Amino acid sequence: MTLHRNLSIAVLALVVAGGTGFTPGPGLSWQLTDTGTTARFRGLAPVSGHVAWAAGSAGTVLRTVDGGRTWASVGPPDAAALQFRDIEAFDSRNAVALTIGNGPDSRVYATSDGGATWTETFRNDDPVAFYDCLTFSDRRHGLALSDPVGGKFRILATRDGGRTWKVSPTEGMPEALPGEFAFAASGTCLVSSGRHAWFATGGDATARVFSSRDGGRTWKVSDSPLPSGPSAGIYSLAFRDPGHGIAVGGDYNTETSAPDGAAVTRDGGRHWTVSKREPGEYRSGVAWWRGRTALAVGPTGSDVSFDGGVTWRRFDSGSFDAVACTDDGSCWASGRDGRIARLRK
Repeated sequence: MTLHRNLSIAVLALVVAGGTGFTPGPGLSWQLTDTGTTARFRGLAPVSGHVAWAAGSAGTVLRTVDGGRTWASVGPPDAAALQFRDIEAFDSRNAVALTIGNGPDSRVYATSDGGATWTETFRNDDPVAFYDCLTFSDRRHGLALSDPVGGKFRILATRDGGRTWKVSPTEGMPEALPGEFAFAASGTCLVSSGRHAWFATGGDATARVFSSRDGGRTWKVSDSPLPSGPSAGIYSLAFRDPGHGIAVGGDYNTETSAPDGAAVTRDGGRHWTVSKREPGEYRSGVAWWRGRTALAVGPTGSDVSFDGGVTWRRFDSGSFDAVACTDDGSCWASGRDGRIARLRK
């Protein structure tokens, strides 16, 4: 249960069904940017084609305001020993970032001046709690997710843009399975859309999706068809509206094989159907792009779906952990060795 916590432009490509090579793909590729660091970025928060934030290992937070041509290191000076796994940004100046770990290593930082200064707005004081990811439905309302405490997942909530946080009551949270937890892999184990929120799990016999329609006060849970186990389950969720969602995952110990590793829902997460043609390998991040088009990324490559996640096609062989797209149609990906890229189309 602790393993998941301590978790060149690539050639345009498409996996040949049943083969091992690549053939020309659907006109997409990632363009790497020069970040000047070797940190691993699992937290990614693009705002537009010009502005993006990334957060990762060794307390590193980067920000660009020129489309990735240059990056500034703007992380909190007291966070060098911590691991950022999620960041949410509202513009070039305002962002909220989450570090992970047991007890006080789980913290939330907020900035309103582009990272020149940060305020620690939450420090976990429960030695059992371990926060994995956070989400904001608007500039004021946000949620953070912890692995189970006392048999139930824990929700942390803010109503003032991340300046203050409060642990939510657990009466409306279903019981967790004995070995169930969430994966702090790409900042997308918890996502939201308006009053709706969802989080995904693994670790036990069944990978599940929890959903809320009241801003995170009460939750319902549904089984998914994705395989689950000690290092397997759903690693990432994406919803383009309250009904249509995609789940991706697999087992990070077997990166090159992930049968039934992607699924879709059309009813807000109550029922899930395995993709007809899936990526086939472990994927840690998924994001909607435009309309029914979605992108998925992982250590072994990137895939695109033009039909809402039902079928996927490989277009890149490079390693990424997280992917996110903005309202202006810009898509970004981030991962190990300082890799941050923009989508070329």
